[in-house]
Amino acid sequence: MNLSTQDAAILGVGGAAAVLYLFREQIFSSKTSSVPVTTSKIADGEGNPRDFVAKMKAGNKRLVIFYGSQTGTAEEYAIRLAKEAKTKFGLASLVCDPEDYDFENLDQIPEDCAAIFVVATYGEGEPTDNAVTLLQNLEDESFEFSNGEHKLEGLKYVVFGLGNKTYEHYNLMARKTDKLLADMGGIRMGERGEGDDDKSMEEDYLAWKDGMWEAFAEAMGVEEGQGGDSADFVVSELEEHPADKVYLGELSARALTKTKGIHDAKNPFAAPVVVARELFQDVKDRNCVHIELGIEGSGMSYQHGDHVGVWPTNAEVEVDRILCALGLHDKQDKVINIDSLDPALAKVPFPVPTTYATVVRHYIDISAVAGRQILGNFAKYAPTPEAGEYLRKLNSDKELFAKVVGDGCLRVAEVLQLAAGNDIAARPTPENTTTWPIPFDIIVSSVPRLQPRYYSISSSPKIHPGAIHVTCVVLKYENVPSDGINHKWVYGVGSNFLLNLKHAANNEEVPLLSTNDPSAAQSVDFPQYRIEGPRGAYREETIYKAPIHVRRSTFRLPTNPKSAVIMVGPGTGVAPFRGFVQERVALARRSIEKNGDDALVDWGNITLYYGCRRSDEDFLYKDEWPGYETELRGKFQMRCAFSREPPYKPDGGKIYVQDLIWEDREKIADAVLNGKGYVYVCGDAKSMAKSVEDTLARILGEAKGGSAEVEGVAELKLLKERSRLLLDVWS
Repeated sequence: MNLSTQDAAILGVGGAAAVLYLFREQIFSSKTSSVPVTTSKIADGEGNPRDFVAKMKAGNKRLVIFYGSQTGTAEEYAIRLAKEAKTKFGLASLVCDPEDYDFENLDQIPEDCAAIFVVATYGEGEPTDNAVTLLQNLEDESFEFSNGEHKLEGLKYVVFGLGNKTYEHYNLMARKTDKLLADMGGIRMGERGEGDDDKSMEEDYLAWKDGMWEAFAEAMGVEEGQGGDSADFVVSELEEHPADKVYLGELSARALTKTKGIHDAKNPFAAPVVVARELFQDVKDRNCVHIELGIEGSGMSYQHGDHVGVWPTNAEVEVDRILCALGLHDKQDKVINIDSLDPALAKVPFPVPTTYATVVRHYIDISAVAGRQILGNFAKYAPTPEAGEYLRKLNSDKELFAKVVGDGCLRVAEVLQLAAGNDIAARPTPENTTTWPIPFDIIVSSVPRLQPRYYSISSSPKIHPGAIHVTCVVLKYENVPSDGINHKWVYGVGSNFLLNLKHAANNEEVPLLSTNDPSAAQSVDFPQYRIEGPRGAYREETIYKAPIHVRRSTFRLPTNPKSAVIMVGPGTGVAPFRGFVQERVALARRSIEKNGDDALVDWGNITLYYGCRRSDEDFLYKDEWPGYETELRGKFQMRCAFSREPPYKPDGGKIYVQDLIWEDREKIADAVLNGKGYVYVCGDAKSMAKSVEDTLARILGEAKGGSAEVEGVAELKLLKERSRLLLDVWS
């Protein structure tokens, strides 16, 4: 029989398949199964880099610490726990970003080891982006660990949560993680810790940790005092190093080498300031900045409701203050390298080599209020016994700390000045500032990383595809404590950074700040920032730029324009709703162009409840709203509460957005209960958002024939579960 070429090919393939099948064991036997992965190979960088248990064994780590962090705070607390475990008990830890590891072998953590989970709750009871998979694996009962079951019998664990009590789902991720681990047979050591960002995360942590460590020591069979006070880093000054390889504020190697790549939190885009203007009208010492940041050619995109992260620097006065306090002012430009003594425990938190000035200007948050615990660590380096004793008192006396540091909003360097008897109101110089010989590696270990500041984007990409709009009220006020001590100006880092950009972009003269302090000059310098960026990267002739990245949000309009929308956003809480309305305007334009003037007849109403002090001072985007009302053909209405102008309540009280909502209670109840409408709240969480939710509960409770406390609360909970009540709030 003669075979065609095609037949021969088919027979050949079939024969090869038969051979492969018969000898499959020999041919396809895994090299990794015949040569076991040893811990030494993991330590040398071989094997599975996502196997945290192997890394624990390779590095003799008895603790693995997972952190769910959105802004970096949970990571900082994870590192603090690792350091304390080492100092107290001599136990080494593996600090892990859960995105980098697999969890099938969570059950293989040795009996003499433990797992610690430091998890933040993000938004409305959601895990942080990097902890989504971890939580899914713990929740999913079909997910099998290496034992073939969804069990973690005998796993010793600790949980510390980060949350905010102004949100309904306070610390939900910590509570959920704790319950899931316990249900699977885990054994919690000590109580679950819960930190409240609305009050004092630091104080909650300090109140929790001592009892936890006591229970931890008993469960782990260790004794305190077995560790030592060892450094995390080694700082060395470099005599010679190529200038173009020194980081002067760049956040990544790509930024230093100007290599193209995706722009994200690790590689922000230098966005040119296209427009920068003041939104307040004739308001003394108060500012609200509108800035438009160009993103054309960046590859970045955004949606309405997203957040933009702006990377500020520290104000120059604070840079000078801490350099003087550490005795580094005269060698601030010295090139230094920083090495981690245990990279698994504490990574160098910013790129190196760099300089002293760069670290305190760009990389660590010297502008934050000083933490109580680190003051005790600094006491041993005091220049005088009296200064050391003062820091120890602040460290041990919670009430004294709250009065002096908390109420005074004192930064680390200001506390050092105060303890040494320096005048913190004076412009810091080496001559008027006492030097504290604190090793720089201790500063790097103790002071948190400078993080981006996030703002709700106040534009729609459908109308402004090439720019991101930011609406930012500037935080600055004169702090006058009751005892008259530590009289000073307090100013937010990110908002004043943007105000500096606005002044520079418009070539405006920087104003002086008036003061009511009779013992001081009648004006003080406005805080200045090095806005031109490292190597002038954020300035191109007269064009200034801001380093930014976009953070996705679930704060979105319903896709169906027939749904009614209720938006509550007083002050800068109106920012995302400007984007929402622009989004609907863009859709309306297309619909009218395609279907004629009646295209919006079936659309649901959009109602915006807005509040500010006065209609002639701080009414944001006052001139824009009438135009939007016209374009949306009556489907958009705005209700305004001006708290410091008539009309007032019958008893003389001020009118706020919640009062207008109550006035419209019948319309709101109908829209929510019968029209399946959506409610959005943005702004201050502590007072406004809570008052609005209380009012909504009262409206819905009465509409359901019950009370606010029972039927109203139940209805709000149901709306949140169905994503028809969404909050974008801050404290």
